[in-house]
Amino acid sequence: MRKVVIAGASGRMGRALVEGVQQAADLQLHAALDRADSPFVGQDAGQGMGQQLGVVISAEIGASVRGAQVLIDFTRPEGTMAHVEACLAHSVGMVIGTTGLNTSQKEKLAKAATRIPIVFAPNMSVGVNVLLRLLEVAAHALGDDYDVEVIEAHHRHKVDAPSGTALRMGEVLAKALDRNLAEVAVYDREGVTGERNVKTIGFATVRGGDIVGDHTALFAGTGERIEITHKASSRTTFAQGALRAASWLAGKPAGLYDMRDVLALRA
Repeated sequence: MRKVVIAGASGRMGRALVEGVQQAADLQLHAALDRADSPFVGQDAGQGMGQQLGVVISAEIGASVRGAQVLIDFTRPEGTMAHVEACLAHSVGMVIGTTGLNTSQKEKLAKAATRIPIVFAPNMSVGVNVLLRLLEVAAHALGDDYDVEVIEAHHRHKVDAPSGTALRMGEVLAKALDRNLAEVAVYDREGVTGERNVKTIGFATVRGGDIVGDHTALFAGTGERIEITHKASSRTTFAQGALRAASWLAGKPAGLYDMRDVLALRA
């Protein structure tokens, strides 16, 4: 049994992960973490599901990861960085789905991965990662004859934009089209923008209601367009992907992995 720590255990994703661990045959809930100011600290991790699991939500990171094999983290960048330090100190692997990390934080993550195994992906959904592979195939085939746009929609509470998944889609598309995303990405259009540059990769963001996550890549050509879309209706899909990654991480050497490794999707 793999002993798992869930960070952000009282949040929506955290609760889905706790529930998923309970249903997994090869995983055991070792500890549950949350911020020190969370009203859920001190409560049983199963309380939100109407269960008593015997694991109390704690704010003590070091004590929580001690003796675990993997920590699953879908929190905020600052929290993730604190969890990285604790996992390094106790040689605990990590599955990280946190979005919004800056360049410096990503560099620290890569450095940590020289000592512990880390699966880092902006979207743990199996379906989304299949989508990313399909985007590679489509972009290679369609090339510069088709304009490329990425459209994403999420719930009103999401704090970063574009989503980490949308940015990852942009990275995959840019690489397949031999472009530098930093040079060709367009995040805002307003007023007289002029004619569209064929090399542009545009991003459109929608926020509202309780949308779990919709992502579309639009390839618009002359006389036709192709849309490749993934729509999530439940956070369970992200939780199941993360738990699959946690199981896959067993026995892996130090390294920075992503869901393509977990799902054997690398070309």
